[in-house]
Amino acid sequence: MNLAGRSVLLTGATGGLGQAIARRLHRAGAQLTLTGRRTDVLEPLATETAARSVAVDLTDAAAVERLAIEHADVDVLVSNAGLPASGHVLSFSVEEIDRALAVNLRAPMVLARLIGERMSDRRAGHIVLMASLSGKAGTPRSSIYSATKFGLRGFAMSLRQDLRPAGVGVSAIFPGFVRDAGMFAESGAKLPPGVGTSTAEEVAEAVVRAIERNRGEVDVAPVPMRLGALFAGVAPEIAATVQRATGAERVGDEFGAGQRSKR
Repeated sequence: MNLAGRSVLLTGATGGLGQAIARRLHRAGAQLTLTGRRTDVLEPLATETAARSVAVDLTDAAAVERLAIEHADVDVLVSNAGLPASGHVLSFSVEEIDRALAVNLRAPMVLARLIGERMSDRRAGHIVLMASLSGKAGTPRSSIYSATKFGLRGFAMSLRQDLRPAGVGVSAIFPGFVRDAGMFAESGAKLPPGVGTSTAEEVAEAVVRAIERNRGEVDVAPVPMRLGALFAGVAPEIAATVQRATGAERVGDEFGAGQRSKR
C-alpha cells in the first residue's frame, strides 16, 4: 500500500515510539489521526504532523469502541499504545494486570475487529500491531508483559489469515531494546555488555515498510537478539539458563522498578 494520501489512525502517539512513528508516517504522506492520553504532547505533535488529535484512555472499554466506530473508515490502523508491565509477577496488583491486558491486548483486538470489518467491506486496508521480541521469548520479570505480547502475536498471525481473502493486510512489529525512546529507554535499566539496541526511527521505518510491502512480521533488533529470540522458541529451558547467566534477572528488576509508576 502506498501511504501517500491514506488515512491512518495511530494509537499511543504520545510515547517516544509513537512520536517517531507519527513523524515517519507524515513524511510518507499519510493523513493522520493521533490518539493518546497526554494532551500536552499530543496537540503539539498533531500540529507538527498536520494531524487530528483525539485524547482517549484505552483502559476504558466504551472509549475504545467509540474510537473504533468514529474512525472505522481509516485506510490504516497502527495499534501502538502499550503499558509497561515488567517486574516480578508478585509485584503486580490484580488491577495492574487488568490494565496491562486492557491496553496491550484487548484494545488492539477490539480496534482491529471493528475497523477491520469496514476494511473487509471495502476490500482494502492494513492493520499494524506493535508487539515486542518479548512476544517471542519469555525472560525473567516479564511474565505479564510477555503474556500480552505473545497473545498479540498469535492474534496478528491468525488475523492475517482471516482478512487476507478480503484484501486486508495485517503486520506485527517486534522491537527489541530501543535505546532512545519508549519503555526501556525511560526505565534507566542497564543492559549487559554486548547486548545491542535499536532506535525509535528504525521501529518507525519498520512500520512503514510493513504497510508498504504487506509484511506479516518485522523484527527490529540486532541480529544476535533476533537469533536469541528464535532459539528461545526452540529450546526455552536452555535459553532461560543462558539468560540467568548473563544477568537477565537484574535487567528485568531494573526495568520493572524504573517503569513501576506507569503500570
